[in-house]
This record gives sequence, C-alpha cells and structure tokens, in this order.
Amino acid sequence: MPKPSTLHPLHTRRRAGVLLHPTALPGPAPKGLIGHDAYRFIDFLQQCGIGVWQMLPLGPTHPDGSPYQALSAHAADTTLISLDWLRDRGLLAEIDSHYDMAYHTACLQQAHGRFIAEPPAALHQDYTNFITQQADWLDDYALFMALRETHGYRSWTDWDAPLRKRQKTALNKARKEHAARIAFHCFCQFVFFQQWHELRRYANQRNILIFGDLPIYVALDSADVWVNPQLFTLDKEGQPTFVAGVPPDYFSATGQRWGNPQYNWPALEAEDFAWWQARFRTQLDLFDLLRVDHFRGFQAYWEIPAAEETAIKGRWVEAPGEALLKKLNQVFKHLPLIAEDLGTITPEVEALRQAFRLPGMKILQFAFDGNPHNSYLPHNHEFNAVAYTGTHDNDTTLSWYRQQPEHTHHYIRNYLNSPPSDEMPWPLIRASLASVCCLAVLPMQDILGLGEGQRTNTPGTTEGNWQWRFRWGQIHADLAPQLHHLLRLYDRLEG
Repeated sequence: MPKPSTLHPLHTRRRAGVLLHPTALPGPAPKGLIGHDAYRFIDFLQQCGIGVWQMLPLGPTHPDGSPYQALSAHAADTTLISLDWLRDRGLLAEIDSHYDMAYHTACLQQAHGRFIAEPPAALHQDYTNFITQQADWLDDYALFMALRETHGYRSWTDWDAPLRKRQKTALNKARKEHAARIAFHCFCQFVFFQQWHELRRYANQRNILIFGDLPIYVALDSADVWVNPQLFTLDKEGQPTFVAGVPPDYFSATGQRWGNPQYNWPALEAEDFAWWQARFRTQLDLFDLLRVDHFRGFQAYWEIPAAEETAIKGRWVEAPGEALLKKLNQVFKHLPLIAEDLGTITPEVEALRQAFRLPGMKILQFAFDGNPHNSYLPHNHEFNAVAYTGTHDNDTTLSWYRQQPEHTHHYIRNYLNSPPSDEMPWPLIRASLASVCCLAVLPMQDILGLGEGQRTNTPGTTEGNWQWRFRWGQIHADLAPQLHHLLRLYDRLEG
C-alpha cells in the first residue's frame, strides 16, 4: 500500500449536512426540480448553519427511478430541469402551475425549437463551448437516447446487430436519420448543466458544499456499456457473462444479485484507467464532495455467473483498487472522496480506505445491538468518518425506533442518557452531531421527525421507491433556530 496521504482539506474541520435528493424537493411537477425550491432549500440550510447538501446520483434513470441504475455515467437526469429557468430566458411562454412529466418533456421540446430558431445571445456561446467540451461522452449518449426512442425504449442488447455492435456504417446512417433528436438531447444536457452550475455557485457562495454520489457500477442498458463493451465482461452478443452483487449474509439467505455487468479490470488498467478518469472528471464538475458507493468493490468484488438467478454461487475476485486510486489521485491531485464502507468489510478493504485517508461511514441505526465494540457506536467513532442517523436505504429513524423491541429502547435511552420524554429522532440527531466524526449528515426525514411510510428506498424491492417528497409546511418556524443552536453547541456551525 502507498504511504498514507494527508486528509483532504474538506475533511479537516467539523461540518454538518443534510441528505436530500433533488427529486424530493417540493414544487409544481410530479418530482422535485432544480428550480426555485432548490434555491429555497439552500437558503434553509444557510439559516440552519448547515454546510453540506448531500444527494444521490444525478444520472438519467430507467422507469423504476433508481439513481443507481442510470442510463449514463456522465449525463444528467433532464427531468430535473426547471422550466422557470427556460421561461426566464425567453425560451418558454407561461407555464402551467401544476403539470405531469409529459408536459415537462413537451416544454423542453418547445424550448429547443425556440433555441434553434433564435438562440439567446447569452447562451449561444455557452452552448457551443459545452458541446465541444463534453463531446467525448455527449455525442454517443445523445445518439444512444435517440436510438432507444426509435426502438421503443428497449435495451440496446435487443437492437439489430449493426447498431448493437456499433458498425460504422450503421452509426453514420443513424446520426443522419436522427439528427433532430440527437440535437434535442444535447440541448437538454446543456440546459441541465447550466442550471446545475448556477445552483452550485449559489450554494458555494453561501458556504454550502454539494455532496454527490458515484455508484461503483453502471447499468447494462447504458450508453457506457454500449459504447465500451470491451471494458465489461460481455459475450459477443453484448450479454453479460458475470454480474455484480453481494453474497448471502444475515439479511438475505440468497444474497443480492444486482445484475450490473462486471468490469473487465485488465482492459481498464491497460488503458491507464482512462474510462474512470473521464467519469471522475464529469462528477467533479458537478460536486464538491463524492461518496463512492460500494467502495469495497475496488478491493474485491462478488462475481456472479450471469446464468445464476441468485447471488449464492458467486466468488470474490480481487480488483486493482490501489492502482486505480493512485492514478486518480495523480490526475486530480487530491480527491474529495468518502467511502461507502457498509456491510461485511475485510481488513484488506479497510487497509485500502485508510491508505488513501478516505472517510468511512458510521450509521447510528446499526449501532445498538448490545455489543460495546460495535464500530457504529459513537464512542467508537473516529474523526476521519461521516456520522449518519440513517441513509437513503434506511427507514426513518423514528419509524426504525418504533420497530425495535423494548430492551433495545432501554439500551438506546440508557446509552444516550435520554429520558422517554425526549422525542425521537432528536436523541440520535444530537448523538450524530456530537460525534467526533468530521462530518455529520442527517436525512431530511429525520430533521422533520417523520415516521412510518416516509423512507426513500427499501433495498431489495423495485416498487414504491424514490418517490418521497417533503412539503414546506412541514418545516416549523423553530426548526432552523433549533438546528442552528445544536450546530453551535457541537462546533459544526457554518458561517
């Protein structure tokens, strides 16, 4: 292992954050947008003295809405685009006060038409620069999306062989035939990135960092796998030979079979990890901090034969995580990464994380099993870590607490010296903020004191996830002063 580096500058002082994906923001659309409500949320964070806004991956999703199975490792989810922004720049007329996503798409198409006919002077050069700077991924992604539309949104693995195998003649023909749709998808990406950079600047000017999430794997049905099949474990027809997941454990007798194609790590290493470099470059253009989801896959991954229906018959295979992280740190100097190190973590995984001084995660909902050596208990925390009450994969803390047996209630209250009159989730919120961890992050649901039925995602299920949203009326007048007081008390106050 390399000699341990110093901590990243963003990890050298105490901070507090809130976990909220933009889709959970209030607003007129069926999902949250990066418009006025996003700016209002930043204002709320500033009032509280909170310095970090953590969110989930921003990539374009499949119909299930999971941000961890995106159509691209580079492109953004354009259903998050604010229509108000387009109206303010003369690309739309009036907008309905409430609307569905079909209306949202129609407005984007209308805005694109106006942009082509008479591009605003303030945007024309920015658009030209964007198309040039992002060409390495944007051209292929826009073509991929246009082809998905013409194929009834079927996976690229079901396309005819000339397009599936990216034969040059077929691709050139497709680019000509679908030029209009390709231009539309390029325009939508441009609009998103423009809006996002403005939002990030607004946050940064108020001393708020934007904390993103990078899934270690990409979806089989994605532009990345279609464009770079040699970098994944696929057969000649584009079908995966091995897929990702995790082995059986306490929570699942058959493990989890995620279905993502495994990386062809020798091919990635042979090209000096150029694909990973490009991926990190895009993400660092969007975020100040990045969480690497399933970090342990950089050390060793659970390889499942694609023909297997469960994860039982997989095996551990070592990955060149040290070489990858060393290269990334050479290229980007000092990466602001946080490692998602949950689950069964071996000494080898822990050594890799520590070698690059990456903060891990400490989840309080995992702490109270009665074992005083449990690493998630606050007295076992360390500075180079991030404390959470729970994550997007956990139930809300109030709902979780209510489901615990009475002896666990007693243990939690006794450990935290919290009387029964002290309403959950505030005892765990204070424990998270009081932790020695450099960063403490609270899910928005916990800040609002929400209970059953208010979680973001239930792992292992495909229905009813990624739909939760909050309402401004749920933020009572005393909430910001209450949080501001706690952040001052525990030396996490921003500004």
